[in-house]
Amino acid sequence: MFEWIRNYRGEWLRPDLVAGLVTGAVIIPKAMAYATVAGLPVQAGLYTAFLPMLVYALLGSSRVLSVSTTTTLGILTGAQLAIVAPDGNPAVLLPALATLTLLVGAILALGALLRLGFLANFISEPVLIGFKAGIGFVIVLDQVPKLLGVHFPKGTFVGNLQSLLASLPQTSAITLAVAGATIALLLGMERFVKRLPAPLVAVGASIAAMALLGLEARGVESIGAIPGGLPALMLPDLSLIPVLWPGAMGIALMSFTETVAVGRAFGRPDEPPLRANRELVATGLATAAGAFIGGMPAGGGTSQTAVNRLSGARSQLSCLVTAGLTLLTLLLLAPLVSLMPQATLAAIVIVYSIGLIEPAEFRAILGVRRTEFIWTLAAFAGVILLGTLKGILVAIIVSLVALAQQVADPPVYVLGRKRGTNVFRPISPENAGDETYPGLLMIRLVGRLFFANAERVGERLRPLVAAANPGVVALDLSGMFDLEYTALKMLTEAEKRQRERGVVLWLVGLTPEVLAMVRRSPLGEALGDGRMFFNLEDAVAKYRELHPG
Repeated sequence: MFEWIRNYRGEWLRPDLVAGLVTGAVIIPKAMAYATVAGLPVQAGLYTAFLPMLVYALLGSSRVLSVSTTTTLGILTGAQLAIVAPDGNPAVLLPALATLTLLVGAILALGALLRLGFLANFISEPVLIGFKAGIGFVIVLDQVPKLLGVHFPKGTFVGNLQSLLASLPQTSAITLAVAGATIALLLGMERFVKRLPAPLVAVGASIAAMALLGLEARGVESIGAIPGGLPALMLPDLSLIPVLWPGAMGIALMSFTETVAVGRAFGRPDEPPLRANRELVATGLATAAGAFIGGMPAGGGTSQTAVNRLSGARSQLSCLVTAGLTLLTLLLLAPLVSLMPQATLAAIVIVYSIGLIEPAEFRAILGVRRTEFIWTLAAFAGVILLGTLKGILVAIIVSLVALAQQVADPPVYVLGRKRGTNVFRPISPENAGDETYPGLLMIRLVGRLFFANAERVGERLRPLVAAANPGVVALDLSGMFDLEYTALKMLTEAEKRQRERGVVLWLVGLTPEVLAMVRRSPLGEALGDGRMFFNLEDAVAKYRELHPG
């Protein structure tokens, strides 16, 4: 807190004030909308845009990150609360929300104590794209009934889709018209009048229509009464911890992942770098503080941070202004906001959730690497078929499997020498003219060789050696940064077997750490310095000296 206040510049004041007001105009209606995504009263979103925003602004390391709630966190929160309060009974729902939010905050803060900031990159980008696309579809399907003015019991994604199709004949034409007008207004302003806060204009217009045209009497549902004034103290129900903590872990991971990703995306080179562990502290304490006033789990939001940055924000003061505007709404504007149509909130959620579904990203991944496209589809299907919370588990498992697959199968290349140079590169049809040397097989191993992949590397090496039938195998280890004991032992045994068959093993390009380890082992004794070379050029020169023909 004192760091950014101490370094504050006077010329930042006006852009910070403007950015804070503009961002608040965007966040306030969206925060209410995200609360409805979680099955909560709209004031829960306002509470999240107030105190957590304020706490993060004081403690966070990003100058422009806007922290309240997001579509992803809203849907995850709702899925977890549905476990303990399936009927939405406020007497159960609100203490459960306080418990869940406090758990998420505590987990984030504990992560900072354990220095777990590196987990920000734990879920791979393709998996995260698939997960968010699945979330986008779930959110849109969840909000469409409000656009149509129909009601049915919520269930699985497929079940909800079937119920929606069956409910289409009961569509309220006037509710659909309100939703359509809101969507048209939002999209039109986003395209042609970008300087004005489209969500705020849409909310204002819908409230005016409700009051002047008597839409509620014609069947358009409003969001209902919002408690005015400061939020009351909300105490968690500690007996719910055993039920809620697994979901809280997933929400905390997603909150942190989104927060760091957004913070890095909107940081500038001339600003202090984002500090992952400090972000854990800031978002953890912000979320925990919000728990005691009925707030939702908090995290950095992409669209609101983009608005904050593009509106000219220069420091955390802009977020303090946004929090102040939210407080003003709670104190003075609650009766007016209560007239807002449910269809308008649903339209806002859908318009700003569609961005989670990025077909271009799917195509880009498919164009680069089919395997990672499969990971993306697996994460997407996990959310659609298993639900959002289990979808997080699927995303993590898919990321782990992807990581294990990459680590367990490191590249193995047979090398040739580009004619007239000292460049050694993998043999391929494009490099058909590269030099090779009869009786010498040059192979490059890349990555880390350890117990989990040593056997696989051996399986790939054996047919290469058998096909070439060389007198010398030169293993280029210049791209290998670690050689674990189990792998070293297997390499020692392989050297012995090949030597008995008349094949000599040379090691080339060892890093100082790997070289020191080899020299301390039986393999180093068997090879001696005469069979370890600084680079492939030296190894080839030695081979040609020994075999001049």
